[in-house]
Amino acid sequence: MEAKQLIELNNQKRTGLSEENEKYYSDFLIYMRLQLSLSEQRTEEILMEILDHIIDGQREGKTARMILGDDPKAYADDIIEQLPNEKKRSIVAFVSSLAINLLGYFMIIRGLLLLIGPMFKEISSEVYPVTSGILALITFISSLIGVKIIFSIIKHSLFKEKQTPVKDSIKAGTMGMVSMGIIICATYFLPDLGPSFLFPWYASLISGASLFGISYLLKK
Repeated sequence: MEAKQLIELNNQKRTGLSEENEKYYSDFLIYMRLQLSLSEQRTEEILMEILDHIIDGQREGKTARMILGDDPKAYADDIIEQLPNEKKRSIVAFVSSLAINLLGYFMIIRGLLLLIGPMFKEISSEVYPVTSGILALITFISSLIGVKIIFSIIKHSLFKEKQTPVKDSIKAGTMGMVSMGIIICATYFLPDLGPSFLFPWYASLISGASLFGISYLLKK
């Protein structure tokens, strides 16, 4: 069974867990899935095995804590050490998909602004490739850093008796605003460098849609 099918089956089976077991297992599952360097296939297979083990124990009146112990993080870390890493090709595909998605969103937003904006204000459809390349690189790097920090916040929020969702949401929101602020400042302050050419709204929308199509194919 492929990873995507295992994820769907996992979601279905998890509905049969008690509230206590679901909380315990969900923290375990999220922690495992945030280890992006691990093989997704093996990770999902292990998660399914553990879920089946918990479901069987639940039928016998046991809790997930009784089955897996009081320190699920340590148990997860032991498993992580034994799991193989994801193939380099898969990691490259993931990073490429992220970059293409970001560029696709940028193209779609640009196309819509060029289509609607002239109704209120004159907007140039000129593009400076050098400036756009620098801006794309800044956007990609700041997004990667932002995602890594948000993942770190999520990891630190797991396996705690007392949850602080508001505090964690504020931290993640602040990181998101900082990343967006960096991108906005770069857009505003970067000068127009090198030659330019006209890139109308429809070309931008078509490019954005094409990039989303490429990203979809990379995920298959």
